[in-house]
Amino acid sequence: MLLERFRAVASGLFPPGSRALVGYSGGPDSTCLVHLMYRCGLDFVAAHLHHGQRLEADIELKLAEAWCESLGIPFVSGNADVPRISEQFGIGLEEAGRRARYSFFEQAAGRLGCSQIVTAHTSDDHVETIILNLIRGTGMAGLRGIPAIRGPILRPLLSFSRQETIAYCGHHELWTHEDPSNSDLSFSRARIRHRVVPELERINPEVRRTTTRMAEIIAEEDDFLNNAAAGALEQIISPLNGALEFLTHSDEVAFDAEQFRGLPKVIGLRAIRLAAAYVGAEPERANALRIWSGENESLPGGEVTVQWTADHLHFKRTQITEPFRHTLTMPGETLADAFGWQISAQSLTGGEFEMDTTNLTVSLDQAALQGTLYFRSAQEGERMAPLGLAEPKLVSDLLQEKHLSALAKRRLPIVCDLVGPVWIPGVAIAERAKVVQETTQLVRLKFGPILGEHAHNI
Repeated sequence: MLLERFRAVASGLFPPGSRALVGYSGGPDSTCLVHLMYRCGLDFVAAHLHHGQRLEADIELKLAEAWCESLGIPFVSGNADVPRISEQFGIGLEEAGRRARYSFFEQAAGRLGCSQIVTAHTSDDHVETIILNLIRGTGMAGLRGIPAIRGPILRPLLSFSRQETIAYCGHHELWTHEDPSNSDLSFSRARIRHRVVPELERINPEVRRTTTRMAEIIAEEDDFLNNAAAGALEQIISPLNGALEFLTHSDEVAFDAEQFRGLPKVIGLRAIRLAAAYVGAEPERANALRIWSGENESLPGGEVTVQWTADHLHFKRTQITEPFRHTLTMPGETLADAFGWQISAQSLTGGEFEMDTTNLTVSLDQAALQGTLYFRSAQEGERMAPLGLAEPKLVSDLLQEKHLSALAKRRLPIVCDLVGPVWIPGVAIAERAKVVQETTQLVRLKFGPILGEHAHNI
């Protein structure tokens, strides 16, 4: 029985107390999904997007809403101009519709407190996607087809056929409508569905089952190779920025260049894709091949660059960090959400002064400080005499001596008073602000990654 099969699948997908958003077009697949979830007593909202392509879609939206209301199912709808999206981004109507739907689902899920997004893809969609990807020229990732789980997106009907969902809706006399685009042969997927798959079935009546089995085999091997590439990267990673690595840990990563070149090509190309994904890029094969051959590369979208140096292969985001300047909260915590760091500050009377070996926790002589403390980004040509030295040095030289990356230098706050820098977190404190025997009032500062609740956001 289809309900019992669905219940078995759903039992491992929807934790108690969770709420889901279900994509509901009114077609047989999504109607079957909504009805099964309703019968299982799951907490969900049905979400319907008007694509702005057909006049009858207005009526279909009202009928879809009325059907949900008749069952007491929460319903939410949205509107998108798919033709305009297609023209604006230079993409086909199918891809424009897909982007519009997922954007709507994500926004509605966040607004309605839904932790999962559920779509009604079936085994037929799975097979059609594999064939489409094969035609377009794909690697193993594309031949895996549609994943049953991808982040918050769940597809519990992936082991069910379209024929089963149609039969279910007919048996329960459920209202459905068929989108005309599903039979419009000007769309690639419709041609695959109505022409290619039937021809393949004439060659092998079990083609759907064998294609699914192939995808499962490829998924296992793809996972194995990805794990091998990830393991190789872990062995050759080059730590950046020392104790200040948290400044840029999600926006840049570097690897030993010589060891990277020594990887087998099949692992190396995957390693390039994994490293690029870590900093938010999706390189095409041509990008990965150029990087593998030793070229520097700006990845699609222009926000990530990959650079070879004598020692490293460096993946980094290229977003510009604007200069900043803010008053330091005293006493209390100040955090910079955009950079992922916080500074805590307190004033103490007497006692032991504190300074760790990484210069992330320091104590300054309050009597030596002039005016209110503030922090800002580093400025060109500024100087500071670090602890133990009488003569000032360029702050840029002090940062360079710590081998900080360009991105870390732009994000690191310089704590100053009216005279100038008194502390460069993770680097040095000023000689003039050091604690001496006569010190009675201390300013204790601590710099680190954001933790917990804070008094002041910038």
